[in-house]
Amino acid sequence: MERANDSMLTEFILVGLSDHPKLQKVLFVLVLCVYLIILLGNGVIISVVIYDVHLHTPMYFFLCNLSFLDICYTSSSVPLILGSFLTGRKRISFPECMVQMFLSFAMGATECVLLGTMALDRFLAICYPLRYPVIMSKSTYVPMAVGCWVSGLVDSFVQTSLAVQLPFCTNNVIRHFVCEMLAILKLACADISINVISMAGSNLLFLAVPLLVIAISYVFIVATILRIPSTEGKQKAFSTCSAHLTVVILFYGTIFFMYAKPKSEVTAGTGHQSVIEALISLFYGVMTPMLNPLIYSLRNKDVKAAVRNMLGGERLIKQK
Repeated sequence: MERANDSMLTEFILVGLSDHPKLQKVLFVLVLCVYLIILLGNGVIISVVIYDVHLHTPMYFFLCNLSFLDICYTSSSVPLILGSFLTGRKRISFPECMVQMFLSFAMGATECVLLGTMALDRFLAICYPLRYPVIMSKSTYVPMAVGCWVSGLVDSFVQTSLAVQLPFCTNNVIRHFVCEMLAILKLACADISINVISMAGSNLLFLAVPLLVIAISYVFIVATILRIPSTEGKQKAFSTCSAHLTVVILFYGTIFFMYAKPKSEVTAGTGHQSVIEALISLFYGVMTPMLNPLIYSLRNKDVKAAVRNMLGGERLIKQK
């Protein structure tokens, strides 16, 4: 288990819920089914958006990116989670752990920025409907989506690079299903103040700023909707952003519930595991990506109609 010398590690051990073998068997089946639903649901959303030319708009382009992002995010962690359920304590090499951590962190950061971008798109569509087609042209929304991906990858590269440089001495047990950034930093046998400062900056840019953009956007959206005279007009306007708002509440609500709660009084060295905390972490990793396509398909008539047309083999021609 040497990486550079006798005090450096070359592998980590993912504990997960190894203290609860019966629960692991149940969760293996459950997580496997959820993962297949994620691949199917998000795959259908991507296929429908590509297939139906009526959905070639900024809103559905961003939705397509969100679905692809959810597939990438779960694929970077779920196979590892399933492996840990089968083997109990899962051993993972240092390079594999860093790669998995990089991908998961990058997808999470990208999703934060993408959700903020989607809120901005809804703000422009509802508050400036006449200028919207000019403002959100293809030359605008494609670079915006690319910017979301690039910013998330760059942020993850910075955080992972700082973590790789840390020395890890004797404790290689990660009390998590995957190589999660905070869990890795706790194992370092060196000063992690730079990492903490960097993570704080990352949280500010990729959590707080997008959330602020979302909040301000919806303040203006609600104010605009309330000024619409007809009830039907209000319902139609709100229906275009209700699915996104639901996804935002689910995504950020889970994050804040996970990381904003008081720390457990049980020390890491006691070996006790919090089943509730582990299940919440698992929920965050697989349930949100599964619910996203369901939320958008069940609450969106255009998506449901496009699915029916695709299954029926009818390719719609975009009206001039």
